[in-house]
Amino acid sequence: MHVMIIGAGGMVGAKLAARLATDGQLGEKPIEKATLVDIAAPAAPSGAPFAVEALASDLSAQGSGAALVAARPDVIFHLAAIVSGEAETDFEKGYRVNLDGTRSLFDAVQQAGDQYVPRIVFTSSIGVFGAPFPEAIPDDFQLTPLTSYGTQKAIGELLLADYTRRGFMDGIGIRLPTISVRPGKPNKAASGFFSNIIREPLAGKEAILPVSEETRHWHASPRSAVGFLLHAATIDGDAVGPRRNLTMPGISVTVGEQIEALRKIAGDNVVKRIRHEPDEMIMRIVKGWPQRFAPDRAVALGFQAEKSFEENIRVHIEDELDGQFVA
Repeated sequence: MHVMIIGAGGMVGAKLAARLATDGQLGEKPIEKATLVDIAAPAAPSGAPFAVEALASDLSAQGSGAALVAARPDVIFHLAAIVSGEAETDFEKGYRVNLDGTRSLFDAVQQAGDQYVPRIVFTSSIGVFGAPFPEAIPDDFQLTPLTSYGTQKAIGELLLADYTRRGFMDGIGIRLPTISVRPGKPNKAASGFFSNIIREPLAGKEAILPVSEETRHWHASPRSAVGFLLHAATIDGDAVGPRRNLTMPGISVTVGEQIEALRKIAGDNVVKRIRHEPDEMIMRIVKGWPQRFAPDRAVALGFQAEKSFEENIRVHIEDELDGQFVA
């Protein structure tokens, strides 16, 4: 089996590559080759029992999608995207990368011919939904995004479903919750503070909270995100049916509940490193985001996430901090 990860230089992509290297297989099939793609050639995971090729490629550049598809990967994880805050502030770049890049990949698969129908796992977002919301958003809630990023992802979902319906590819779209606690440094995602207020204090650093503690959101850990991707790559398409985009399970908590979970695990001194500093743009973006879901289809199909935000924090401490934090 040949597996390709587009966006392998990002946090989730790197963790997915590392997991595949550890497992040596995807589902019941051994991996013979992995191709890792990003705007700069990503690092290969250590100890992989299969061949690894790392490529630098801009998916939105003309001919890039066709060049990647020429290798005929059996499974393509399409994770590449401009994050929410940057897509909102740089309109043209957001559409070029998030929409044109996705269309380039899908068109390249469609034009490959010769009965080439790969499984494509597309990472969408809960940003495809827009207010007003019910208390818990059901699987059949309409797509009414209120950001450019959400709009780009919603269009990608529709393309994936139509190209799959036409038999050009076998696509599964997964709407990821906000992934937290993310390792690494703060990025330009409008949702970045959800991780920052946990990750930075645990590392002995100050964190900025740009919204009120009453802000509620939907979360899953990086470990769960990798699990979603692996399950989406191997799930029976007939069981999914024609509605190819699924909202992933997660945890609905307020920022205040996040902070209390941090206090319970790490203590008051760690929580004191969070500084409130309101940001009007971030508050405006986050105000239009969904807060709670009823992802019944995904749960019935076997997708799983943590049951509490305390679990998310403990996953971060275990996976990123070797079980230690700065008290």
